[in-house]
Amino acid sequence: MKDFDLFEKKLGLQFKNKDLLIQAFVHRSYLNENPEFGLEQNERLEFLGDAVLELIITEYLYKEHPQKAEGELTNWRAALVNAKMLTSVAEELGFNDFLLLSRGETKELGKARQYILANTFEAFVGSLYLDSGYQAADQFIKKYVLVKLSDIIQNKLYKDAKSHFQEQAQDKMGITPAYNVMKEWGPDHKKKFTVGVFLDEDLIAEGEGYSKQEAEEEAAKKALSVKGWN
Repeated sequence: MKDFDLFEKKLGLQFKNKDLLIQAFVHRSYLNENPEFGLEQNERLEFLGDAVLELIITEYLYKEHPQKAEGELTNWRAALVNAKMLTSVAEELGFNDFLLLSRGETKELGKARQYILANTFEAFVGSLYLDSGYQAADQFIKKYVLVKLSDIIQNKLYKDAKSHFQEQAQDKMGITPAYNVMKEWGPDHKKKFTVGVFLDEDLIAEGEGYSKQEAEEEAAKKALSVKGWN
């Protein structure tokens, strides 16, 4: 079993309910090999943590940037909560060392692992919120996620491909792009998606990813290239 006391010490946290902390790291694949483990997998916590993360970041942006319009705040928030950012923060905090995965999943690195880390980060936020309340979750997110905001603004990292494609499509054609899932496959714990981006009825490009968000971003990148709007 992983040493979660070490994890708490590293982050300066102390969970009242240790099971909640451990559950945040339980990937579905781990329970397939360890059905008697005694804790659920982390997907329900991830669902909760996603909402908590979004609320705390939205509240912060709303209060701290009163002069900014909704569109800009939305772009900043998207850059803070996307899978790439959450993976990066999870890696910095050493989440990789505490993941509870199946033997097969332990060997999988690359995109699949990044997606697991991002989901685990959200699950951890959910467990922290349940165990220690809104204030503790708020402090944690400000310390480790919102600290990235100045870099995002300074380097215009909020200009993701999806936002850029939408701006170009509206400016040049007066059309807002629409995204549709074309295909999904693979086991529940490692599902992949193909998403198409459309301008009216025309399919411009398709993208693949381990989440709909990732597939949409990939489709937008390809669409920018197809249309020559880079």
